Amino acid sequence: MKALITGASGGIGKDMAIILSDMGYDLILVARSEDKLVELKKQLKTKAEIIVADLSIEENCYDLYKKTKNEDIDILINNAGYGIHGFFKDSSLENDINMINLNVKALHILTKLFLNDFIAKDNGKILNVSSSAGLSVGGPLLASYYASKAYVSSLTRGIYGELKHLKSNVTISQLCPGPVSTGFNARAGLSKFSTASLESEYVAKYAIKKMMKGKLTIIPGFGMKLSMFFSKFVNEKIMLKILMNIQKGKLS
Repeated sequence: MKALITGASGGIGKDMAIILSDMGYDLILVARSEDKLVELKKQLKTKAEIIVADLSIEENCYDLYKKTKNEDIDILINNAGYGIHGFFKDSSLENDINMINLNVKALHILTKLFLNDFIAKDNGKILNVSSSAGLSVGGPLLASYYASKAYVSSLTRGIYGELKHLKSNVTISQLCPGPVSTGFNARAGLSKFSTASLESEYVAKYAIKKMMKGKLTIIPGFGMKLSMFFSKFVNEKIMLKILMNIQKGKLS
């Protein structure tokens, strides 16, 4: 058994690697930080291959697939991604595009390539790490990030429907957590979360458990499930105003 995890150097990706290793999976760990991957490898009980790559560069996504396509991978976890906080008008266009390349393009490429291999052997699981943002009406002060996760969520749901139609044994899931204790805040330029955050280890464990059962949308934490349910009944414009006020409170 073997799993490939992108964004494996920290946070949810790191914890998923540890959990899957404990379950007996050999691993292919992908991230930009070689030092962190080497340190993670020392903690694992099973074999782990390290691949250092910046997946915001399209060519590196294809290179990753070429290096690993013959590894008989059972699970693909697309976890690499980050957010940008602040007014859309003020953010660097270069940074916006880089984030879209990682959050959207890299995930799309890897999902497409590995999905075809999984369908050919009629076995395999894909977990796309989205966010509660992907299920929202939009995200003032995190507009590009919310949009990128909406793409991930929509793509995953569409593929799920196709796999069901094909009666395939391949499954695809999306993880849509709310705030999680990871390095997301620092990279996004946030000072804090407005609500209590879940521990990364809990989210990783919950996600893997539900992914193994083939669940489409995985939302850890009762509070976030409740919040997502009630948000469906709030007027779109009012919801955007609420989200704007929440995000304003996170400004560094």
